[in-house]
Amino acid sequence: MSRKSYASDLSDREWELLEPLLPKPQKRGPKPNANLTEVVNGIFYILYSGCHWRSLPHDLPPWQTVSTECT
Repeated sequence: MSRKSYASDLSDREWELLEPLLPKPQKRGPKPNANLTEVVNGIFYILYSGCHWRSLPHDLPPWQTVSTECT
């Protein structure tokens, strides 16, 4: 990870437990344009801090990407 971590970031062990539960990327269609680990860290940042989507820090994926993954 090339950024300073946040208190809400998943540890490597937590990611190992969560990753198998997430849907795999489809073989057809566009490739994902964001790192899924960082998208999940963005979701947890919102939950941890209580900030608005548009207030997501700039070193996480864009708020539009993170909020789209939640729907």
